[in-house]
Amino acid sequence: MRLFIGLFPDLPVRAALAAWRDGWNWPRSASPVRTEQLHLTLHFIGDVEPERVPQLAAALPTAFTPFELQFGRAVLWPHGVAVLEPDAIPASLLALHADIGAVLRSLDLPLDTRAYRPHVTLARRAGAAAPPHQGPAIKWKIDRYALMESTLGPGGGYTRVQEY
Repeated sequence: MRLFIGLFPDLPVRAALAAWRDGWNWPRSASPVRTEQLHLTLHFIGDVEPERVPQLAAALPTAFTPFELQFGRAVLWPHGVAVLEPDAIPASLLALHADIGAVLRSLDLPLDTRAYRPHVTLARRAGAAAPPHQGPAIKWKIDRYALMESTLGPGGGYTRVQEY
């Protein structure tokens, strides 16, 4: 199973994220993220044997202080990845990321070695895209996270394994 841990917005926040996505001028090559798949990844885990998933799901509950993310900055990253970055990174988000990372390490699951850069991916293959100068201000209250399965290929998508 291809797994990740992410933050998924409620409907009003998802609509605001989609409005940002729809405000870009996309090249033909761009692949915008479907509205129902807009999220912020805490940790990408990758392939995990199905028999290990119950152990992972049981180990993941982590107490954290709810926090708010504010978005208002569209950025085109290298390799054509269009993202929306938070205006500031709350200490509670970094603590949650670190605590879940410790759980993953304790289970000998891989961790990304790059510095954590929280963002919502809006599109891929968007190298020539023009980001909007402004979009709706987004305030997203975070009080839960989820273990998700990602299925690739036509008809692929995300399935919630467990919410915390």
